Amino acid sequence: MRTILVVDDEPRTRLGIKKTLDIWANGSCRVECVENGVEALEWLSRETAHLLITDVCMPEVSGLDLISALKEHPFQPVAVVISGHAEFEYVQAALRLGAVNYLLKPIEKQELLEVVRQALKLEEERSRVGMMERLVDPKLLELEEQHGRFGEPVKEAVEYIEKHLEEPLTLAHLAARLHLNASYFSVLFKEQTGIPYTEYITRRRIQRAKELLAQTRLPVGEIAERVGYRTDKYFIKVFKQQERVSPSRYRQEMSEESERLG
Repeated sequence: MRTILVVDDEPRTRLGIKKTLDIWANGSCRVECVENGVEALEWLSRETAHLLITDVCMPEVSGLDLISALKEHPFQPVAVVISGHAEFEYVQAALRLGAVNYLLKPIEKQELLEVVRQALKLEEERSRVGMMERLVDPKLLELEEQHGRFGEPVKEAVEYIEKHLEEPLTLAHLAARLHLNASYFSVLFKEQTGIPYTEYITRRRIQRAKELLAQTRLPVGEIAERVGYRTDKYFIKVFKQQERVSPSRYRQEMSEESERLG
C-alpha cells in the first residue's frame, strides 16, 4: 500500500484533500495529514511517503524547504505542490527543486485526482528504475556491452571468472592459466576493461551476491562462500563498502520494494 502525505496549514484544504483521496483510493492508498513543514519532517523521519502533496507557503518550514530537505532523504517521495495564483513564483521554484506537478487553489476534485494518478504512476516507474539500478552494476553492464571488443586473453579471463567466482581467482593464478606474465596480464586487463583486475573481481562477486540476496533465501554466510569470500565477516565489510548497506539490509530493502511494486 502506497502512502500519500498531505501537508497544509489550512485545515479546510488539508482535510478536503484527504477526504477526496480516501474516497478515491477506497483502501488502496494510505492518506496521512500534517499541519506544517516541521511536522512533515518529523513524520518523514520515522515513516515513508511515496507521494508528498504540500502547500508552498507555510510558516517556519515552507513547502520549498521541505522538498529541498528531502533531497537528502533515503527514500525521496514524488512531490506535488499547492499554491494560490499569486504565489506562482513559488511553484516555479518548487518545480526546479524536483516537484513533478502543482495544484492551484481552490483545488478542483477531478484535477486533484488526475494529478495524483500521474504522480503515483511516475513514482512507481522511478521505483522500478531505482530497483534495477540497485540490482545491476552499471560498470559491469557497460563492460558486457563491450565484451566483443576485448582481445582473446581478456575475453577468456572474463568468461573464466564468471564460472569460478567461488574460487580464489588471484591475478597470478589466472595469468598462469592464460600462459601470460602476471604483470603483462594486469596491464592488458586494465587497458581493455578500464578497471583494475582486483576491482573487476570485487564488482563481479558483489553483483552475484546481490542477485542471490534478491532472488533466494540463502543465508548470508552461504552466499559469501558462493561468491568467493572465506568469511562472512569480510564479505559483509566489502559489501558495505560497495553498496553502503549490509547484505541483510539490502535483502530487506529489495524485498520490500519488490512486494510494493507487485
